[in-house]
Amino acid sequence: MKQMFDRLNSGPMANARLFRNGLRLLALVPAIALAAAGAGGPNSKWALGPTNFAAPARVQYTEAQSRFQIDTNNPEAAWRFGRACFDLAEFSLNDDTRADLANIGIGVCRNLVSQKPELAQAHYFLAMNMGQLARTKTLGALPLVDQMEGEFEKALQLDEHLEHAGPDRNLGLLYLEAPSIGSIGSRRKARQHLRRAVELEPNFPENRLNLLEAYSRWGDRNGAARELKALEDLWPGAKNEFSDEKWAPAWVDWERRFTALKQKVGDTKTESPRATP
Repeated sequence: MKQMFDRLNSGPMANARLFRNGLRLLALVPAIALAAAGAGGPNSKWALGPTNFAAPARVQYTEAQSRFQIDTNNPEAAWRFGRACFDLAEFSLNDDTRADLANIGIGVCRNLVSQKPELAQAHYFLAMNMGQLARTKTLGALPLVDQMEGEFEKALQLDEHLEHAGPDRNLGLLYLEAPSIGSIGSRRKARQHLRRAVELEPNFPENRLNLLEAYSRWGDRNGAARELKALEDLWPGAKNEFSDEKWAPAWVDWERRFTALKQKVGDTKTESPRATP
């Protein structure tokens, strides 16, 4: 299961995927959450890298932490801090660092969910931080899957466009990667949610990359060829649309995966395509 969550959360901009989840269930009261949020200041010994991508994430974390500490009752400040915890955890170099950040994000977001259950971001980033924590566990990650599924489903009901169709995208990845025996794995549900993410946000590269990778895994040559063509068509425009510096880590990941998929799917174009299920 640890490997499953590493797959889900891999990549430096996993909040664009599932992102890119084992849980020490934290029902933190605000005072405890605030105290935990004091970790990771300028003199922190958290192990992070690579420096060129980690530095902006640390700045974002410090700024979000400060805003949250000033006004812990501000829902936007809380969920933005939860997101910053997740983002900075992506650059952790060991499980202790990742777990520390994930636990802070879980505590903040869980408290926010109890206060503002109608806020999609609270549910979404609670699940995302659960994902980071599960990556640190060899055993104990499986019980989190149902909880993550539930939080993403709530986020989906509240705002299906959140984080570029993040709820559908991440539900699709959960169903794709989870075991089908003893867990929630389901090709049918994975296909449903990955396709829906593309329908909602068709120009977001991560959505089409995920669907293309799924088709390739399933041996669906027709679906893979279709998504590869769509990606090739949108790629130049996406580079302009997502050109802000914050997307630089994502593009490193996207370019690598796109190159590999072009080679893999391109090698099958001359073979007889299989029908899309």
